[in-house]
Amino acid sequence: MIRDEKILTADGYHVPVLLGESVDGLAIKPDGVYVDVTFGGGGHSREILSRLGPEGRLYSFDQDADARDNAVTGDSRFHFVRSNFRYLKNWMRYYGEDHIDGLLADLGVSSHHFDDGQRGFSFRFDAPLDMRMNQQALVSAADVVNGYEEQKLADVFYLYGEMKNARKIAAAIVKARSAKAIVTTADLMAAMASVIGKEKEKKDLARLFQALRIEVNHEMDALREMLLAATECLAPGGRLSVITYHSLEDRMVKNVMKAGNVEGMLKQDFFGRVQTPYRLVNNKVIVPADDEQASNPRSRSAKLRVAEKKDTMVTHD
Repeated sequence: MIRDEKILTADGYHVPVLLGESVDGLAIKPDGVYVDVTFGGGGHSREILSRLGPEGRLYSFDQDADARDNAVTGDSRFHFVRSNFRYLKNWMRYYGEDHIDGLLADLGVSSHHFDDGQRGFSFRFDAPLDMRMNQQALVSAADVVNGYEEQKLADVFYLYGEMKNARKIAAAIVKARSAKAIVTTADLMAAMASVIGKEKEKKDLARLFQALRIEVNHEMDALREMLLAATECLAPGGRLSVITYHSLEDRMVKNVMKAGNVEGMLKQDFFGRVQTPYRLVNNKVIVPADDEQASNPRSRSAKLRVAEKKDTMVTHD
């Protein structure tokens, strides 16, 4: 189902990626219970609501206070949950839901965050080095770059940015902050000038900012907890539809759908049959069509995976 994506999202906040494909993947039942753990501009949530009947329910999560302004009003089927999606299980218990029929996650950072010059998510703007999705969180990106010891900084850049020169970058930051605190994105870029070459500057800076954002928001820990909670909450036949944007989160999603755990360790029963809670709906990853990539360049790295919760754990010999 193809729709005008810009109509289905809050003006200027975020253009939902793989809108039709991701919601199609949920195989929505009109009276089902669904969760959108990444509400953002509300595009995916509004599409889910358009397919629900009067008895259906949708719970949409977002920890950013800005997203609340996009909440659907006047629809009793919709519930906005201002919380990190890692607390999925607790919130479903709070609302009295003993199961869900589908969960959608669009793990990318919204256009709103990249385009808001004061949030520090993008190196395109000189802004406070913040990067907190939840503005009530205590630790910002500035706290990380000024407070972490050199080895810990190197680990962050290597693990979350997959940067081969992580040690050099960490050393450059420590040297720069010894002279003056790094408090803005411009300060950070200036500290990086000697270790990031012009030919790969944008790519390296994107990885650097990604690594800091993941660390500040504990994104990998939150994703791990949410995926495991979703596996518990999904009813048999329920669907998990997840859009990823970088290899770290995609690997985790792929492993959970394949093996039921984030490490991807296959479990076997006494007879050697592989056990997993999911059946893959799309064996081949789904990516945006050429026209979507052309109209929304930020969708180019998106990958969609869909899996269905099985009645039993046994899959195949």
